[in-house]
Amino acid sequence: MKEQQIIAWLLEGDVSIQYQVHRDLLGDDRKDLQDRIAKEGWGKQFLSKRNPNGHWGMRFYQPKWISTHYTLLDLRNLNLSPDNDIAKETIQLVLSSGKSEDGGIPLGPSTTKFSDVCVNGMFLNYASYFKTEAYNLYSIVDSILDEVMPDGGFNCRKKRSGAIHSSLHTTISVLEGMYEFHKSGYTYRMNDIQRVKTNAEEFILLHRLFLSDRTGTIINKAFLKMPYPSRWKYDTLRALDYLQYAKCKWDKRMEQAIQVLEKKRNKDSTWNLQAKHPGQIHFEMEKAGKPSRWNTLRAMRVLKHFEIEKLQPSL
Repeated sequence: MKEQQIIAWLLEGDVSIQYQVHRDLLGDDRKDLQDRIAKEGWGKQFLSKRNPNGHWGMRFYQPKWISTHYTLLDLRNLNLSPDNDIAKETIQLVLSSGKSEDGGIPLGPSTTKFSDVCVNGMFLNYASYFKTEAYNLYSIVDSILDEVMPDGGFNCRKKRSGAIHSSLHTTISVLEGMYEFHKSGYTYRMNDIQRVKTNAEEFILLHRLFLSDRTGTIINKAFLKMPYPSRWKYDTLRALDYLQYAKCKWDKRMEQAIQVLEKKRNKDSTWNLQAKHPGQIHFEMEKAGKPSRWNTLRAMRVLKHFEIEKLQPSL
């Protein structure tokens, strides 16, 4: 298919896809489409699953993937309006339940000594996106910055089991949170955040997004799959999508990940949803093994940002 045909196919999808296609591929930030996300399609479905007590699932982090935490992350990734009252109220409900001793968000009533830096990164992402009052986020930022590893990245097992090498899983979640905090206009510890963000991006680039910095072999073959939603798990498309969102410049160390992405393109210039992370879900957005509007949109905006949008010729 030609690019115009792919765009037309994408625009037949959910209104959240339509909004991001207009914004990211067509350069037209259609706020009217964004306002519709809460009223129809996937956005309305997620919002309708909220319980009378203000949570989704059982509580903040249980069960995966229908908990409050992951539902708020899904809503943020749909690009629900940042002014949405339901999202803002639920975030405040989480904050009112108290924080861990380290200043982060506890995963449950029995986990109040240490928080999880990966979850703190994801929380900072959607809490910043939904314009949470800055003072509520200060201790979370402090907690995250206190967890930086000597190699520049992050690992949620640092406190739990003494990990000494950063994790790509944790690092990408923290990067997404720190960038959204910066993008949303907060200024708290911004010099520290900028320095740590640069070092964490370098940690990912040092690994060429999926290769061992010591042996050059693939760290984990799952990193090359293209699931969506990503949840807490790392993959190369998620990393590339972050790098374009954060307006990072082209780095030759991205090249092999881009090559993997281009090889996964279908003959009709779409990309499939290759896999899903097992667990409970509210509903199915797309089917594994089929052309995916989520993955096609994300891949196209990656290639567009890095100016290597070489769509297959029309067949």
